[in-house]
Amino acid sequence: MGGLTQFMGTIFEYIFRFTGDYGWAIVLFTVIVKLILLPLTIPQINSSKKMQEIQPLLTEIQKKYNNDPQTMNQKVMELYQKNNVNPMSGCLPLLIQLPILWALFAMFRNYPAFSGVGFLWLSDLSKPDSYYMLPVLAGFTTYISTAMITPKNAQSNQMMMNIMMPILIAWMTITLPSGLAVYWVVSNIFQIIQQYFFYKRPSGVKGETNS
Repeated sequence: MGGLTQFMGTIFEYIFRFTGDYGWAIVLFTVIVKLILLPLTIPQINSSKKMQEIQPLLTEIQKKYNNDPQTMNQKVMELYQKNNVNPMSGCLPLLIQLPILWALFAMFRNYPAFSGVGFLWLSDLSKPDSYYMLPVLAGFTTYISTAMITPKNAQSNQMMMNIMMPILIAWMTITLPSGLAVYWVVSNIFQIIQQYFFYKRPSGVKGETNS
């Protein structure tokens, strides 16, 4: 992990030399990282999109065969097969990304060059945002990103999680260095744009067959 963090720090320094500003270097670096991770995030988004699209059909099957678990499981598997859905397919890309995300967190959390460097309304990228604008943006963009992939008829516990997670992110961001918070907000915005274009594509969901 230390080697990966150092490697990313070297790339970040090259980007800083190009921009001449650490704040804009964070923004550009974030976009580049998100673009590099596209081959991993696209399958993850596609999986979430398909699961969202078939959720009403899953709910219908669960209600219809509530008293027949064996038939219900069979119909659910048929629905997955018809729509080429693998509920676990979105997990592997996310797991592959985790070491990269941890390395980025470590790099931005203790980046020495951020000390005393301002950006936009921020006076010091190494310290938390004293105006609390970044925590609000971090929480808000996290909520939008998760809401976009949540089925409309999601269960109450999932809806509650979608509310609690942004609050937790906002609370954590209050104590984080502004440089790391900027990375998180820009990453969320990029993610929202990605999801918007993927989710606006027409659905090709196929329902169950009567047999």
